[in-house]
Amino acid sequence: MDFMSTVKNSLLEGFYPKGWDMAKIDACCEKGVQREDFWNPAFHPVECASLADFDTLMGHEIAMQIKITREEGRKLAIILPVGPMGMYRWAAYFLNEWKVPCDHVTTFNMDEWADENGNTLDSSNPASFEFSMKQAFFGKLNDTVPESQRNFATKENLPTYPEKIAALKKEGAKLVLVYGIGRMCHIAFWEPHFAADYATEADWKAAPYRIGAKLHPLTIEQNAITSFKSRSTLVPCTANTIGPGLFLQADYAIGGADGALGRGMGWQGMSFLTTLHHGPCTWITSTYIPTLPGRLFYLKELAGPLTAECN
Repeated sequence: MDFMSTVKNSLLEGFYPKGWDMAKIDACCEKGVQREDFWNPAFHPVECASLADFDTLMGHEIAMQIKITREEGRKLAIILPVGPMGMYRWAAYFLNEWKVPCDHVTTFNMDEWADENGNTLDSSNPASFEFSMKQAFFGKLNDTVPESQRNFATKENLPTYPEKIAALKKEGAKLVLVYGIGRMCHIAFWEPHFAADYATEADWKAAPYRIGAKLHPLTIEQNAITSFKSRSTLVPCTANTIGPGLFLQADYAIGGADGALGRGMGWQGMSFLTTLHHGPCTWITSTYIPTLPGRLFYLKELAGPLTAECN
């Protein structure tokens, strides 16, 4: 007895995106981190034994991309998330220790809470992603990213991302994507149900952003748990977000899966393993991640076995 055998006529029938094959997703949960043929040869999952290791290693990876491009005399365009967050403290630590200036860096925050019209929280609001980035990263750097080179996903600024990134790449800039994986396998807030709006995969892959995007109910609950201390009533139901037309351009990607909850439980194991093993599918955004070069840092327990336990 399981989800597939009991979903008929239940309250969950039709709840998940119609493009989700739950049996195929379930099979992904048995595969650990073994390589798949569709992975980019330069894509590598990196196991972390603890959250402290995860934060340090992912922060080091971000700092290294900033350092390497600096040494190469090359500009860096970097797409940043708010979640995970612990790696920013370590990225700042390494850059400060190495005395690496960040004036060659232009940042693009991938999303922001917004209403259905795209209006965002004031940047002084602690719930805003702009506020979080200043506290977690920009404010901790001794030689920080110039304010004029920090981009946030406001209604006015998000539509300028494609042109700005294209101009930087034309100048030889490296584009790096930093990301987390949502419970619904989103990257940024690019949700699985968006796939229904595109006639072809090519159309979906070309979409650069959405203003006031409608979030999936499980995305709301994920953020209630991870960012709002369980208080669902504080979580906006819509957001501004970049799309695959931008994040799939990345020359290198740095990912993080740290969704453990304690007592051996976690919210991200199925999403992480589906990302690795399902194969590219527009209905499951994160399944395109293994096609990009880069490293995906993950907590060891998320690789399974994903089984029922009584704790």
